[in-house]
Amino acid sequence: MSIPQSGGGPIEHHSQLADLMAQGCKPKSDWRIGTEHEKFGYCVDTHKPLPFEGKRSILAVLEGLRDQHGWSPVSEGGNLIGLEKDGANVSLEPGGQLELSGAPLETIHETCDEVNAHLKDVKDIADKIGVGFIGLGAAPEWTHDQMPLMPKGRYKLMDAYMGKVGTMGRVMMRRTCTVQVNIDFGSEADMVKKFRVALALQPVATALFANSPFFEGKVNGQKSWRSRVWRDLDPARTGTLPFVFEEGFGFERYAEFALNVPMYFVYRNGEYIDALGQSFRDFLRGELPALPGEMPTLSDWADHLTTIFPEARIKQYMEMRGADGGPWRRLCALPAFWVGVMYDQTSLDAAWDLVKDWDTETREALRVAAAKDGLQAQVGSINMHDLAREVVALADAGLKARARPGVGGLVPDESHFLSALQDSLESGKVPADELLEHYHGDWNGDLSKIYEAYKY
Repeated sequence: MSIPQSGGGPIEHHSQLADLMAQGCKPKSDWRIGTEHEKFGYCVDTHKPLPFEGKRSILAVLEGLRDQHGWSPVSEGGNLIGLEKDGANVSLEPGGQLELSGAPLETIHETCDEVNAHLKDVKDIADKIGVGFIGLGAAPEWTHDQMPLMPKGRYKLMDAYMGKVGTMGRVMMRRTCTVQVNIDFGSEADMVKKFRVALALQPVATALFANSPFFEGKVNGQKSWRSRVWRDLDPARTGTLPFVFEEGFGFERYAEFALNVPMYFVYRNGEYIDALGQSFRDFLRGELPALPGEMPTLSDWADHLTTIFPEARIKQYMEMRGADGGPWRRLCALPAFWVGVMYDQTSLDAAWDLVKDWDTETREALRVAAAKDGLQAQVGSINMHDLAREVVALADAGLKARARPGVGGLVPDESHFLSALQDSLESGKVPADELLEHYHGDWNGDLSKIYEAYKY
């Protein structure tokens, strides 16, 4: 989840809403890669999720990273709820999932180094206190009541609201994990093409990274239960955004969409003020019931943009949001997948050619089928395995064209980070398939085996 935004002055003109996002446009030489990944913590001996406080807790992990690995603390209401260092931050998801939001970096080599260093530091602290961390798209066994809500004002408000809309908002908050990559755009036209490709091809990422076939100790019938959960969360702020594919789409149209999304909160003086279900349009008129007579700032608008959760999202960069959390190889593979497609014009144009004739029903059907069947998904004449093979080939070509060397020039480009996906394409198996094979095979239905076998 995002942290409070800052630095924005008063909103004096409606045009500032779209302009805030348009300010993210950068020349290609300044494009960067930001990777975010979440993971579940648990007690090694009991396999129970971590509480916020105690000898074996989320707080103990944060304190260890602060005291032993040089991270600076981030507090809210007297609680340590995050860390900062070198442009990156560690934060808490609502159920205690630990998230690294990586710094904006130039290459996937740097991104993977960052991920590996973070996981090494976390393991160092975790091993000392009898804690483990695991990368999965959904908690395999834990119930809602076993997952404590973290002490953040934003989450308290969201939790209350999630109980009123959809059916799975609280499941998403406490019992799912994702890996995301953030990418840049050069212009409004570049944003539009990338956004359309991102939304259309997000099901391919969902299929390739599917890693949540278990829930509450049982096989759930989905390769990506996390993706299934998002379909029944809050229709006002989730989904595949059909309007993005309409003629004339741009920053202004996205701003109009965002204005129609009900608010969660306003952040003032370190506190989250309840604005649940209220309208940002009213806020622009000084008529927000939560703060009558007060006008919004650009920081308020930036905060509001973080409460919108479609499959891909626009802020001053673009977030790819369709993948399950997973093993470390896939934490590096997701940025490789999207950077290869998006940061090379030839690959981006070819990707658009693949999807430009799909209608809304096809895109949504692919989303549903990817969550259920992974690479075995079939929608009309579209076979997911074949589609994924084409898209990964475009990513591979794009990374080779970028030609960003690593390891002191010994590695010519970033394409080797796709190897985990290429292995899946050869075998036809994504992580969920491998988990199910273990469960029905050598684990003999004992899901507790997953913790030791798949911990970081």
